[in-house]
Amino acid sequence: MNAVANAAGEYPLAPYKTIPVQDLKDRIEAVRKRLGKRLMILGHHYQQDEVIAHADLRGDSYQLSQLAADNSDCESIVFCGVHFMAETADILANRPEKLEQRGGQKVTVVLPDLAAGCSMADMAAISQVEAAWADMSEVIDTERVIPVTYINSAASLKAFCGRHGGIVCTSSNAAAVLRWAFERGDRVLFFPDQHLGRNTALAMGIGIDQMPVWDPYSLELGGNSETAVENAQVILWKGHCSVHQMFRPEHVAQFREQHPGIKILVHPECPREVNDLADVSGSTGKIIQTVRDSPPGTKWAIGTELHLVNRLKADHPEQEIHFLSPVVCMCATMYRIDLQHLCWSLENLCDGHPVNVIGVDPEVSRWSLVALERMLSVK
Repeated sequence: MNAVANAAGEYPLAPYKTIPVQDLKDRIEAVRKRLGKRLMILGHHYQQDEVIAHADLRGDSYQLSQLAADNSDCESIVFCGVHFMAETADILANRPEKLEQRGGQKVTVVLPDLAAGCSMADMAAISQVEAAWADMSEVIDTERVIPVTYINSAASLKAFCGRHGGIVCTSSNAAAVLRWAFERGDRVLFFPDQHLGRNTALAMGIGIDQMPVWDPYSLELGGNSETAVENAQVILWKGHCSVHQMFRPEHVAQFREQHPGIKILVHPECPREVNDLADVSGSTGKIIQTVRDSPPGTKWAIGTELHLVNRLKADHPEQEIHFLSPVVCMCATMYRIDLQHLCWSLENLCDGHPVNVIGVDPEVSRWSLVALERMLSVK
């Protein structure tokens, strides 16, 4: 391969920084051609355009992982996303039945830049969740609390849910998952995104006074009284998406004033004050489908990640599409995946010494899969 090696036989990233963009693209495509069906490059919707152009599949994190795991030809996955997404891909692609089908051969999962994390996922560390669970048990019966983690979380949190009778949710099935949880317990601990949990529960008729927020940095019951915890139906973790947190009610008001007839379309990770003002609230998939299904001339102000909004704007010139915030807010960690990292990781992979391989601990993977399979059973 046309790559630069150091004396140790490793491929440092630095030389890739000076390679012209077109050469990077050509070298990426050369690896794709050489590996063929054995390689699958996954591109999350929030990824920048020049990277997602090389993806075999684009979509949301769980959908991508599932599609890749179900592909019988795939031997390596390069996930242009963030860390928890690559973890989920490893869990699904290398689950026991898949390994058996491949004669024990594991699928290699690569994250082009290990620094591509998720600020929301980082807001709920497993040690914090376990400490909160122990504190709650002093006040309520945690045997009757169902932990629910958003797919945007570390594998360790998914495993926690698996071990404690809990479940994983996505933004599209959160309501169905909460109903599943209440069929099995009295309360839900929802993490790491408080806004998705709150917006979903409010739409189900649960009162705001029954949804205390648990602050992991507060020493006493997450900053709550015993009464608040005892009366809770949904205990919300104090976490949020740094992108969707940026959208404000005044942004909605400004667009409605300046663009009569405009519709507001937001992701449910937005704060309640914004979500309640929206004409449509839904997952990334729902946002995309809503725009696709809308007639020419429809005007939208969309509250979600900037790259996705710009892509929708380019794909639908027959509609008037605006980014809801006057402040540029993109997923900064997702943006770390660039052509240089992609080319570097692909050429390493092609030459037989993959870098940035994501491998989930077998026990963590086993219990995470339990929570994910429960999610799949929800209708």
